[in-house]
Amino acid sequence: MNETNYDSVFGKMAFEQGLCSNSELKTSLDRLRSHDKENPMLLSELMIELGYITSSQAVRLKNNITMSKAAAHQIPGYKILGKLGSGAMAIVYKARQLSLNRTVAIKILPNRFSENPQYVDRFYKEGKAAAKLNHNNIVQAIDVGEAGGYHYFVMEYVEGRTLYDDLSAGKVFSEQEALDKVIQVAEALKHAHNRGLIHRDVKPKNIMINKAGEIKLADMGLARETADIETAKTEAGKAYGTPYYIAPEQIRGEIDIDGRVDIYALGCTFYHMVTGQVPFTADNPAEVMKKHLKEQLIPPDHINTSLSAGVSEVIEIMMAKRKEDRYQNVEAVLADLKAIKEGGTPIQAHQKFDVSMLEKLEDGNAVEESPQDSAGNETVMHYRVAVMFLGIGLALALLIIVVILLKLNA
Repeated sequence: MNETNYDSVFGKMAFEQGLCSNSELKTSLDRLRSHDKENPMLLSELMIELGYITSSQAVRLKNNITMSKAAAHQIPGYKILGKLGSGAMAIVYKARQLSLNRTVAIKILPNRFSENPQYVDRFYKEGKAAAKLNHNNIVQAIDVGEAGGYHYFVMEYVEGRTLYDDLSAGKVFSEQEALDKVIQVAEALKHAHNRGLIHRDVKPKNIMINKAGEIKLADMGLARETADIETAKTEAGKAYGTPYYIAPEQIRGEIDIDGRVDIYALGCTFYHMVTGQVPFTADNPAEVMKKHLKEQLIPPDHINTSLSAGVSEVIEIMMAKRKEDRYQNVEAVLADLKAIKEGGTPIQAHQKFDVSMLEKLEDGNAVEESPQDSAGNETVMHYRVAVMFLGIGLALALLIIVVILLKLNA
């Protein structure tokens, strides 16, 4: 039998909320299609039977689908057309805005989060942050509000797919295609940063590609104003972001983060696009984040040898562990990306590499010449000078003896 629309929604929600893996969902859907037509079965029942989810998890998912769908139909001025997707905190529907006869997307906060003031506040902050931005490469905010006890956020509808969809299907982007898309994301970030907003969750799932191939940066759910010190203080010590793409200073929960966290995350995304793998992998998110903090990055051109040295340099600078060693702003990133795309060299990256090499050479000399401390270094120098003069003295003495012996023999 073909899976019903409900089964599709249920399966997608189970995967997107991390209750099952992609392979487990695929196995479940394959089994569902080949199931005995005389005894039809729901996907939820099959996934429980296979041990992929628990009965309580299935009940929660069913309740979320039922309640959010009912809430969606209560929003005045919009007609719900279908479900687009779901995440850990919201469900997104495709709808028609009746007043302007246009297709939009509506994000709805589930009931269990609507009862928590912190989640509600964060939901509205996302809407307000998105409303401050007006750029072709950013999903446009349209409206926020509350209906029937549910909170909703209306935004531009993007018909297409996410970058994650391509990557999860095994696609490795060519250098030129990756450059084109990363430049568009960088333009979106430049616009946001110039308006005092940092995204804090740049990743393939939040990068949409419309039918024309244009990029749309989505989900301002973790966006924060750079100058919002009060929020920064309440979040101190907490790691906000996605483990595979999170900057080291976000992992440490530093207060004074800025646009360089987005540069790091975009570098991770760029790395994933051109190599087909995330920069760091481990058995669990905590171990992945430790690698972002400590482990040396394998240069992308060591994995994909067809990459130019310029692209590899740019990615390595974007992903420098110390924010001081990264590009200091998105404008610098864009300058190098555009230079490479036009067949030139990444000037900013070269300068960063040159400075880094000089620092390493200086550090190396310091280690060789300073085995103990400055006093020890001075002692070693005096010793070397004394040995040199002693050698010269011995050589002169030997020469005098030879001359005397020659005269006596004569």
